[in-house]
Amino acid sequence: MATVVAFLIWGFFPLYLKPLQGVESFQIIAHRVVWGCALVFVWLFFRGDLANLRHLLRTPAVLGRLTLSAVLISANWLLYVWGVTHGHVVEGSLGYFINPLVNVLLGVAVLRERLSVAQWASVAIAVLAVVYLGVVAGTPPWLSLSIAVSFSLYGFIRKIVHVEALQGLAVETLILVPVAIGYLLWCEAAGGGVFGHGSLEVSAFLIGAGPVTAVPLFLFAFGARRIPYSTVGVLMYIAPSLQLLVGIFLYHEPFPATRAVGFAMIWLALVIYVGEGLWRARKERAGRPLDV
Repeated sequence: MATVVAFLIWGFFPLYLKPLQGVESFQIIAHRVVWGCALVFVWLFFRGDLANLRHLLRTPAVLGRLTLSAVLISANWLLYVWGVTHGHVVEGSLGYFINPLVNVLLGVAVLRERLSVAQWASVAIAVLAVVYLGVVAGTPPWLSLSIAVSFSLYGFIRKIVHVEALQGLAVETLILVPVAIGYLLWCEAAGGGVFGHGSLEVSAFLIGAGPVTAVPLFLFAFGARRIPYSTVGVLMYIAPSLQLLVGIFLYHEPFPATRAVGFAMIWLALVIYVGEGLWRARKERAGRPLDV
């Protein structure tokens, strides 16, 4: 249930960002970092985990990798926030549909993993879909691809660090906080700061960006440990599916038949990918050999 709630929060996240449409994307991300960091540290204090955090900060290898993951996740946040606040919710959702297939390519290129015929087929169909969407639009879907690649690289780094989700998020936000605070102070000095100068609603939404960031990450980490990984792989499509529906039916973003064809190709690739994964997991549980 925790995992489902996490994906539901991420799926409806565009609704949260829309009231901040008039706020510069960099300021939204800076507030997200500052208030998220504050919440996570309070959380760790009451859990009694601050001692473990000090150990992470004194481990150069871990700190270096989490610095890289902090840069990647902040880039991903910035891309997605910019997309939502500039009327590209549908294109942003496409990025998270593509994301698992980029993970597959990373596994092949970096970890030298072998793919089955079905997995290669799903990747090939996804590549054709991206090319098709680029031809139809007259330009490659750079926003979708950037969101997918940045989040895939972030997930890859977090996979090899072996740090608990909440502690990892604490280190990442702690690394980003000086930059975020410095930027917000510069905005204030330049007369462009929004917090406390506009409506109370906008200031409240900026503060709330911290919990909206930290809570689903914690719920995802909590739930993912308690259900089969194959189930997590299926549930992860709740978020981009909801984002797509929000973009089309609530914000009335254009979704012509030509674009629908490209999305249908992506969905076909995902059906093959997820179906093959569920089949392999079922055979492994049954103790039968797998065919490549």
